Amino acid sequence: MSKALRLHPLLLLGGLLSLLLALAGGPARAQELRPVPVLTQQVMDQTGTLSAAQREALTSKLERFERESGSQLVILIVASSQPEDIAAFAQRVGDAWKIGRKDVGDGLLIVVAKNDRKVRIEVAKALEGAVPDLAARQIIQNALSPAFKAGDYAGGLNLAVDQLQARIRGEALPAPAPGATPARGTASGDGGLDFETLGALFFIGVPILGSLLSSIFGRKLGSLFTSAVAGSAAGWMASSALIGGLVGFVALIVVGVMGLGGSRSHSVRRGGRGRSDSGPVIWGGSGGSWGGGGGGSDSGGGGFSSGGGGDFGGGGASGDW
Repeated sequence: MSKALRLHPLLLLGGLLSLLLALAGGPARAQELRPVPVLTQQVMDQTGTLSAAQREALTSKLERFERESGSQLVILIVASSQPEDIAAFAQRVGDAWKIGRKDVGDGLLIVVAKNDRKVRIEVAKALEGAVPDLAARQIIQNALSPAFKAGDYAGGLNLAVDQLQARIRGEALPAPAPGATPARGTASGDGGLDFETLGALFFIGVPILGSLLSSIFGRKLGSLFTSAVAGSAAGWMASSALIGGLVGFVALIVVGVMGLGGSRSHSVRRGGRGRSDSGPVIWGGSGGSWGGGGGGSDSGGGGFSSGGGGDFGGGGASGDW
């Protein structure tokens, strides 16, 4: 109780510092490029626009086409591509995902920025003969835009995919490898860090960071610095100053009051007497530890992976609705 009271000003200072750091990063974050999501499946809907049944039907169609032709088509739906225009964003996504077979490069990407009301068909160089810029523009104008205006996103995407696949089938491309089967992704389709992953990062990273900084600066300053770092990181990842301040405050409680992540115990000889100068730690020493046999985040489950060959050189077209 007395220890908590002694640290009360430090708690307030740490929470305020985390909030200020998160707020200070706001203008800079606003100009940062939107991160490219991790590719986990053929239909990456980060907006929840498609129902599970619609997403499954599209995924099955794209998987079947890949088995038959070897070419990879991927759909990405995001809320916005800002601060980039959709062409620059789609180019960056295509470069990162490398859709298409490694030795062929036959990949195609459809990007929908729902709130911007923009759509882009990004074509890898190997497919520019099958889907030239004019054809991509016509598919947007005749298939995607009218359906999107009517709110029928699944219908527009299905029609566009049918037309694109018909064009690619007419191209002289190498046959797919015998027995090649596309991997299935998870059902969520968000492609980003979920709360379980973020929670694991917090409860593992904060004690470790707290232990390191406390061993260098002592418990009080170490917990303050840990709070500032954790709060700033959380605020940046969540794009929320409120979340950053809250995480920083909790980190300060965890390290400064509860003692998790504190420096290892050591004796300070003072007049021939020893004293302990730290709280519990999470590994090693004579104290308790979190063993390796406990449960952790689930990293299993195969997800869709690209063929590693798509070379996107700006081919394709953009449009709106």
